[in-house]
Amino acid sequence: MKKLVFLVALLGLAWAGGSMRLATTTSVNDSGLLDAILPQFTAETGIEVQVIAVGTGQALAIAGRGDADAVLVHAPSLEADYLRQGKGVDHACIAYNNFLIVGPPDDPAGVRWETSVINALRKIYLKGSPFVSRGDNSGTYFREQSLWKAAGLDPRGHSWYIESGSGMGATLALADQKRAYTLTDLGTYLYMRDKVNLKDLFNKADPLMLNQYSYMVVNPKRFLGLNTEAAYELRAYLLRPDVQRAIGDYLKDRFGQSLFNPLYGKCKVEVKP
Repeated sequence: MKKLVFLVALLGLAWAGGSMRLATTTSVNDSGLLDAILPQFTAETGIEVQVIAVGTGQALAIAGRGDADAVLVHAPSLEADYLRQGKGVDHACIAYNNFLIVGPPDDPAGVRWETSVINALRKIYLKGSPFVSRGDNSGTYFREQSLWKAAGLDPRGHSWYIESGSGMGATLALADQKRAYTLTDLGTYLYMRDKVNLKDLFNKADPLMLNQYSYMVVNPKRFLGLNTEAAYELRAYLLRPDVQRAIGDYLKDRFGQSLFNPLYGKCKVEVKP
């Protein structure tokens, strides 16, 4: 047993510095945020962050196999399950923005006039207007499905309902091509706004559209060979006041609003294991 503990300690020392693996959602990556904030972390610590950008469900699955050292995701109920299963530790809320519905400028379903996202989706459904879904078990897809359910509707199987099976950036591009509506996070939409002919049609203060991003360290008691030290260093860095301010300021001058709002570790939606 002592030999095993000694070996794990040696592995930890070997990992220190080096690199770590961060499994995260495409919406964080496609917005360009990680490219903006991670180089300074590497410069300060010497730790290279290998970003694995997939949907939230897949990011948690990757980390749940021990193939990542930390996760940065945005699906509170999935995060709670992950913590409950003992796969993650030290959950911390990093930032938030909101989801919105974007679509063709002429807005054939009349979404822009609605005051609730449920009514907006009902209009799309009744009109049979093209809608592109992520269809990839991401946090955005998980939220979209919960919204359809809350509306008492199931769009699957309808010819106008298209699943991209891709990340947020690719889904926005497909929605543009199909002149379709889609649910997106604010950060990725603003970052891609000039590349697609999609208008922000539903972006109102609806609590169902809150989008919270959280960081978790993969539980080192579950897997050997993790770079847990680096995962904790990244956690501390992301929560540092100056980095939180940088997250809030990211491209704010360009778009006139924050793509991500800092949370300083305090969740707007409580995540209980």
